[in-house]
Amino acid sequence: MDATEHEKIIIIGGGPAGLTAALYAARAELQPLVFTGMTLYGQVSQTDLIENYPGFPEGITGMEIGEQFEKQAVRFGARVLLEPVESVDLLQSPFLVKTYTKTYEAETLILAMGSDHKKLEVPGEAEFAGKGVSYCATCDGFFYRGKDIHVVGGGDSAIEEALFLTRFANSVTIIHRRDALRASPLLERRARGNPKIRFLWDTVVEEIKGQEKVQSLSLRNVKTARQFEVSTDGVFISIGHVPNNALIADQVELDDNGYVRVDWLMRTSVPGVFAAGEIADPYYRQIITSAAMGAAAALQADCYLNEQNP
Repeated sequence: MDATEHEKIIIIGGGPAGLTAALYAARAELQPLVFTGMTLYGQVSQTDLIENYPGFPEGITGMEIGEQFEKQAVRFGARVLLEPVESVDLLQSPFLVKTYTKTYEAETLILAMGSDHKKLEVPGEAEFAGKGVSYCATCDGFFYRGKDIHVVGGGDSAIEEALFLTRFANSVTIIHRRDALRASPLLERRARGNPKIRFLWDTVVEEIKGQEKVQSLSLRNVKTARQFEVSTDGVFISIGHVPNNALIADQVELDDNGYVRVDWLMRTSVPGVFAAGEIADPYYRQIITSAAMGAAAALQADCYLNEQNP
C-alpha cells in the first residue's frame, strides 16, 4: 500500500450531492477528491428520463445528467475516482479514509453515500429492474400510460406513488401485507376515493415473472396462505429506503432510521464532517434537493477550513 496522501477535502459518493459538493469545493480551489464507489452517479444513473430538474425542458437521462455534473466539477479541478472506500476513521484528526490501494488523510469530509431502495428480495426482482420493476413513480410513471400496474407498500410513500401513477395508468392496485394502511388518513382518503386505485390486502409478492419484461406477479395471502397469480404491466416497489451508512454507523450521530443527523449547515456530530443528499435526507430524495445539500456542505466545509487555518 502506498504512503498516506493528505487532502483538504474528501467527498464520499458520486451522486448529485457528492458531485455538486465537488463543484463548489473545486471552485473554492480546494481540489476535492471524490470517491464514487462502483455505482457511478448513484441512484440517478438508474433513471431513464428526468423531467423535473430545472434547465432541461425536454428531459435528460440519469446517466447524462450525472455526466454533466461530473464534467462541470472536473472542469474546476475536482478529481473523481471510480473506487469504493473501504473504511473511514473519524476518531482522529485528520480523518483517515482507506481504499483498497491507498490511505488518505482528510482535513474535512463530506458524506454523500446516498440511500438505497429497500428490496423485496424475491425471484425476478433484480432480473426485471428497469424492465417493469421500478422504485420511483416520478421517474418512470410516464412510461405506463394506459397500463395496469401494481404498487407494493402501505406507507405514505407507497400511497403517494400510487396516487401519482393514476395520472398515467389505467389502473393501480396497491398490494399491502396488512389489512390496514400505515399512510396518513388524508392520503388514505384520497386513495380510497380514487376510482383507478384498488387494494389487495394481507398479500405479499412471492415472485415477479415475465419474459423480456414483467408480465405477472405470484402472490400469497398471509392469513389464508392462498397462492395466486395476477397479470401486470409493471410493479412499483415502495417499502422504504435504507441509508448507506455502513462506513460511519458507529462514528457519527444517526436518527432512529439510520440517516445521518445534520443541522441546517449540513454539519454532523463530528466537527469537520458534513453530510449531504439521501444519506441525511429521509424526506425529499430529489436530485435538486440533494444537489442543494451538496452545495451547502461544500460551502460550510470551506468555512470550517478557513476557521482552522486563519
